[in-house]
Amino acid sequence: MRSGIILAGGEARRAGGQEKYFFSHCGETFISRLIRTVSKVVDEVIIVGRDSNQCQRFSGIADVRVVADQYQGRGPVGGIHAGVTEAQGDFILAVACDMPCVNGAVIEYLFRAAEGYDAAIPRWENGMIEPLHAVYRRQALVERFAGDEARSMRDLMEGLSIHYVDCQLLSQFDPDLLTFTNINNADDLSRLRKAFPED
Repeated sequence: MRSGIILAGGEARRAGGQEKYFFSHCGETFISRLIRTVSKVVDEVIIVGRDSNQCQRFSGIADVRVVADQYQGRGPVGGIHAGVTEAQGDFILAVACDMPCVNGAVIEYLFRAAEGYDAAIPRWENGMIEPLHAVYRRQALVERFAGDEARSMRDLMEGLSIHYVDCQLLSQFDPDLLTFTNINNADDLSRLRKAFPED
């Protein structure tokens, strides 16, 4: 079984407090686009919000589970912890809510690449990695969270057996590697719309 965790608990400081998951592209909100894409590859989708108030904003979305961070102020690590606690899958996709162009074929490849490892994480030529567009083995994270307190993604990944996947390899599924498009603010969204006009 596979699970997909969409991390929506950020405070959107760089977006001027705007809720990025409700930004729209091609007539569809980011969160809807993500759910539609991810649900084709996983067996369950879990949205993680920072608190119960934020979670209520997703209450009308069908066929997903919504949970709140159990530990406040830990950023994406706190969101992954909450998602892992609820997830049933052997392997888990963790993806940020501000990535509206996530590619299903890329996700499928990452799930397969994670077999035999604790994680499959895309890595660019310059060494930068994409830990919030990655697949993790649930039990490895359960064990990691039961150990020393992890406060950053670097902490969380320490000790994991990781298959780093060359981002350029993924261009066979997504030639422009749009899957890694990250929208931090309204200017980023404007550039996305200019590059890929809405119908």
